[in-house]
Amino acid sequence: MSVEKHSPSFDENLKTSGADRDVVVESELVSPSAEERRLVRKLDWRIMPIACIMYLFAYLDRSNLGNARLQGLPQDTLHGDPTGVLFDWVNSVFFISYIICQVPATVLSKLCPPRIWLGCATVGWGICSVLMASAFNFSGLVAARLGLGVFEAGFGPGIPLYMSFFYTREELGMRMAYWFGFAAVAGAFGGLIAFGVQHIHAAVADWKLLFIIEGLPTVVIGLLSMMILPNRPEETPMFDEKERELALERMNRGIKADVGRTVNKAHIYAAFKDWRIYAAGVLYFGANCALASISAFLPTIITTFGYTNAKAQLLTVPPYAVAAVYLCLNSYVSDRLQSRGLFVASASAVAGIGYVLLLAVPSNNHVRYFATFCITSGTYTTIGVIIAWFAHNLGSETKKATGIPMYMAIGQCGSLLGSHIYPKTDGPRYIKGFAVTCALQFVAALAALVLTISYRLDNKLRDSKYGKAERDAPVDTSEWADKAPMFRYVP
Repeated sequence: MSVEKHSPSFDENLKTSGADRDVVVESELVSPSAEERRLVRKLDWRIMPIACIMYLFAYLDRSNLGNARLQGLPQDTLHGDPTGVLFDWVNSVFFISYIICQVPATVLSKLCPPRIWLGCATVGWGICSVLMASAFNFSGLVAARLGLGVFEAGFGPGIPLYMSFFYTREELGMRMAYWFGFAAVAGAFGGLIAFGVQHIHAAVADWKLLFIIEGLPTVVIGLLSMMILPNRPEETPMFDEKERELALERMNRGIKADVGRTVNKAHIYAAFKDWRIYAAGVLYFGANCALASISAFLPTIITTFGYTNAKAQLLTVPPYAVAAVYLCLNSYVSDRLQSRGLFVASASAVAGIGYVLLLAVPSNNHVRYFATFCITSGTYTTIGVIIAWFAHNLGSETKKATGIPMYMAIGQCGSLLGSHIYPKTDGPRYIKGFAVTCALQFVAALAALVLTISYRLDNKLRDSKYGKAERDAPVDTSEWADKAPMFRYVP
């Protein structure tokens, strides 16, 4: 393990980049070989199922408060919470520790074996989720939710970085869609679990049983992930020498990856000075404001349509199912076109239209229910595509390890806001909450357009100044990260 400190040399970098280009010109138009397709299938079978299941339970454990609210949690632990303020704080306190810990946790993760880091994080938040069932007052719930945020901070931003070790930019979008799509599956699955728990009639309170049922499997999955997930391509024993050589070549397509467990201090500073990361944070802020509020309050919002609590739990399932399909379709096309910004902008606009419908049509429940499909589909797609977008566009591993949690931390402040703009006293219309979230979706769409235009202009400028870059040629990003002359952004 080491920490590197660089003194940049722009001319050397340009020469190295040019040399790298000459080596790989011939491979530009060659389709993936049979060996490479076999390797990708092997990676998919080894990584994707466990990573997706981990995220399924991460999201279940994070968002099950909305279901627990309808099962008596406020009455048992918050003295009824007539204003809804205490519940809002229990929901949002998770994001405080999650925001604070994201950047240091992801940078530190580069110095640890990935499977141990991710597995321990999973075990940690699973234990915190189970402990929520033992809480008997406001303080106990807050303590458990704070712990949940600390451990999930080591997982959420770490997975896009981890995936970038194994998948190329043409493959990453769909893998991120499958992975993040399990957040939507969790929304649907969570409603079904809550519906089932409500009909068990056990001696334990329904909301306590919900936390136990969703928390205990997480601990088991965390232990399994330590055995199943591979470490970095140069370290893992799952490859033979030929596969390792191919995996390392794939890892270096379009960039020059870090070797070993190193942290480049210069790239940490570069991330903090990059305006695009803050623009992505604005985009992510809007999407997360919608995501946090829809996760925690969708069952409650559906009850305002006149349905019983049990039926409201079931009616949360279809919007999440449609959102997962919509996310995968957008990610597939954006992978093929190697374009992200326009898809992010259009998805944010779809979510915004959903909120417009909730505000403008107060009496037609069919239209209002359709609006929840727009909101979930637009929000999940925005977040899924932007994760794939910035998994490549930051250039180096260290800048990714800093920049990804940076924009996510900024975005999670939107989750804090989303947890506080739907007080019970504003029901059943929730005009303030819908209006604020609606405006943020259109701001997010604008931020996505600004980003994609800036990336396109930057690529065009570099093409004219340094010549067109060879597709997938290794580019030495060790000094300049994404500012390397031959590096090209996915717009």
